[in-house]
Amino acid sequence: MVLVLEGLLMYILALRVAPGPLRGVDPANINGLGLISALPVTAFIAILIMIVSFFVTVAQSTDRKFLLLFQIAAITFALHGAGALVASEPRFPTAYIHAGFVEFISRTGETAISIDARMGWPGFFALFAFVTKAAGITDMTTILQWTPLLSNLLYLLPFVLILRQVAATTKARWFAALLFILVQWIGQDYFSPQGFTFALYLAFVAILLRWFGRVEPRTKPVPPKGLRKLLGKLDAMTPGELANTGTYRADKLLMLLMLLALFLASVASHQITPFMMMGVVTAFLIFKRTSLTWALPFLLGLLTLAWISYMTVGFWAGQIDAIFGGMGKFLQNFGSATSDRVEGSDPAHALVLQARLGILVVILSLAAAGLLRRLRRGVFDRAALILLCVPVLALGLQSYGGEIGLRIYMFALPGSCLLAAFAFFPNLPADSADVREETVPLRKRNVRFNPELTRKISVVLAACFAVLFAFAFLLARYGNEKFERVTTGEVAALHYVYDHDKPSARVLYLVPKEGPEVTPTLPWGERDVELVNFGAQALVHKDPTQIADAVRKLKEQPRNSYLMVSRGQVSYLQLNEGFSEDWGTRFRAALDASPDLKKVFSNEDAALYTWKKFVKGTEIPDPNPYKGRGDPTSPWTPVGIGALVVTWVALFGYEVIRLNGPNRAKRARRGLVFLAVPAFAISLAVIIERFIHIASNN
Repeated sequence: MVLVLEGLLMYILALRVAPGPLRGVDPANINGLGLISALPVTAFIAILIMIVSFFVTVAQSTDRKFLLLFQIAAITFALHGAGALVASEPRFPTAYIHAGFVEFISRTGETAISIDARMGWPGFFALFAFVTKAAGITDMTTILQWTPLLSNLLYLLPFVLILRQVAATTKARWFAALLFILVQWIGQDYFSPQGFTFALYLAFVAILLRWFGRVEPRTKPVPPKGLRKLLGKLDAMTPGELANTGTYRADKLLMLLMLLALFLASVASHQITPFMMMGVVTAFLIFKRTSLTWALPFLLGLLTLAWISYMTVGFWAGQIDAIFGGMGKFLQNFGSATSDRVEGSDPAHALVLQARLGILVVILSLAAAGLLRRLRRGVFDRAALILLCVPVLALGLQSYGGEIGLRIYMFALPGSCLLAAFAFFPNLPADSADVREETVPLRKRNVRFNPELTRKISVVLAACFAVLFAFAFLLARYGNEKFERVTTGEVAALHYVYDHDKPSARVLYLVPKEGPEVTPTLPWGERDVELVNFGAQALVHKDPTQIADAVRKLKEQPRNSYLMVSRGQVSYLQLNEGFSEDWGTRFRAALDASPDLKKVFSNEDAALYTWKKFVKGTEIPDPNPYKGRGDPTSPWTPVGIGALVVTWVALFGYEVIRLNGPNRAKRARRGLVFLAVPAFAISLAVIIERFIHIASNN
């Protein structure tokens, strides 16, 4: 405990004190490698101390839960809290637009999918709008600042519950929990629906394993040959999950309701997470790892389709191809998520992107090794393998703007970290609770290493990999810090826009090429999302004196439009597009010298330009109305809604009755099936009819 506290205090001081020898972080020193290039040596030593203290505790083979949790929490604070300790403003520009959605819902009491498609899934935003309004919170800066750290601490709780349902040693469980923190570099834990629903996903899986897990030994004989023999041998192995015993029916009913609540919250908050949940439930049913029935995935699937069809119609009505166009294109979506993301960078920043892929390769290699080591011991970890493999199927859904690979990696982390831990600690726990030693497998070979020696070597190797992952994490996670870091000057520039956005305003941001998937690298949309439009792009070139395209684009905009030049945008162009180091200074100088532009706001980090002369009498346009004529519908929609209600009631009733056991109330369950099947068919048919009818008429 003392060692980890010393390491944590040393780390905080190393990052928070004024820059000097072996201490402090100077943002001016951040280069293409990101935050790691500016960290003092003492910060790395502090991380090393905390990791060593963790393995000292783990090596004792005693499940000291609270101490280990505290040590992992300290390491989490050091790694995932580094950005909040260093930055003066919340990181991740996209977090600001999410705060803007919360502010809009809190102020108006409604959502508006016409403003942004993400408001078609408003659950996350509505929740925080309610909380902030009830608590009287008007400034969300602190929430945005510390959400990444709090999110990762929150993820640990259900993941530890998942680990407790696995037949593994204390070392394997806690090392898996540590790995989960060390390789979670993708940065989806900021203030976002994805970060929120990932916590719901982990809780969903934890409930499935803890209250609805199913572990039954194989009683049928193994087939004599072929693929069936291999599958039979795998089925006959010792399950990698613990049997679920002693659960009352009332507890199961409560947990079933909790499962549905978690799923509904995910459906209302995010596009991808519900499909991951459905995939896990379906795979658990196929591989006989849950006591639930096939009624549940059909119920969940219909809930998801109904939300998309009825609640987000304003989004998909005019762009069916954008939603379904990527389905089935595994290779194309894979390319946009991997190779396309490591091209066009400067050499230093390319190392960051390669480090991210390197972490992926290493963790998957360790997972494969862990799976093989468990199989050699006669243990088949179906649940862990399902949690690893199911997210990969999302490659067949959509490219998700080139980010589907990041989402797959995140959802595959629970399974991959657990299997990777087995690469070092594959043995089963002791047969008795009174015995501290783990179960050592028998070997057919004559020569075997001393179990005590191999256990010590395993701990040392695991510690080495943990240190490697921790330092690689700092490179991979904060490698974009040069342009993901938000400065006070950038926030002040946009606050100037918000103070002058009546009745409306436009902000033009810099892009090297115009396209719909290019989003602003600035803290956009924090307030007045219905008044300020960020949809205009200003094309820039490597020659900073070529400002004609940007000036022309600004001239095409109505009054009260601003061209914004910011440190984050310039850094992005330098790292990813090869722009020169002095490009930002020279570009601003060229804009200052333009006779057509007027600089209305300027500081070290940002500048705002507007058109110097407008035609006399020209008015600032009103904002685009976010209240439309209502969502389009179809002739069969009322029938579909009725069929949906009948199907949901029938399938839920079937699942509740089944909690009593497979042989209870068979006649009632059969009647519910006869009711649910035609209602389900009608519901699905109407959903398809709505897609066809509405898309063809809009």
